[in-house]
Amino acid sequence: MSDGPQWFAPKRYGFGAGLPISWQGWAVTLGFVAVVLCLSLLFRDQPLRLLGSLAPFIVGFIVIAARTTRGGWRWRWGDED
Repeated sequence: MSDGPQWFAPKRYGFGAGLPISWQGWAVTLGFVAVVLCLSLLFRDQPLRLLGSLAPFIVGFIVIAARTTRGGWRWRWGDED
């Protein structure tokens, strides 16, 4: 489906991406976790600001994962793929 980079493995069951399979996928994932932790500490008593500041990072991470998952995102039923 995608001819681009393959940074994430597809999930075996369900829809979406699994674990990273390349160093780029791990770098994006660890960077995302670092941003979430930093913003959570910065806005720990302000949940609406936390949500507002996290939203673009969450959307960006999902878009990157969707575009770089081997075989793309689609529903999977296990060993049939």
